[in-house]
Amino acid sequence: MNKGHTPLGYRIQNGIAVVCKEEVRQIKQIYKGYLSGMSYMDAAEQVGLHMNHGSVKRLLQNRHYLGDEFYPAIIDREMFDAAEQERRRRSTRLGRDHKKKTFSDKIIIPKEFTMGKAKKRIAEPFAQAEYLYSLIEVREV
Repeated sequence: MNKGHTPLGYRIQNGIAVVCKEEVRQIKQIYKGYLSGMSYMDAAEQVGLHMNHGSVKRLLQNRHYLGDEFYPAIIDREMFDAAEQERRRRSTRLGRDHKKKTFSDKIIIPKEFTMGKAKKRIAEPFAQAEYLYSLIEVREV
């Protein structure tokens, strides 16, 4: 059963997803425009759809268009994969293909640390914390 938003290109009639021919034509033209070198938004604009960058990207990555147990296929695997390959190529060219970092990639966990003895007490809590943190000495082992 369909849950959530019905993707562009489909209508639900009597509980069944059916294709909307005009929207399917627009979707296919967006894929073709993008693969010919157009930006996401320009590819959508050329077919009369005013969508933001992220919406067009999600449209091009929508696996329902390949067909599944509920939605009929409207894009073939070759075009779908070509669009994803082009997206990755452009992302790499623009320096946006950073690997997602895990928590452990972002910080260095010291093997050993020491803290000097606090010699003063500051009434203001944030200043006291700043003072105490300044007493921490980190040593990589």
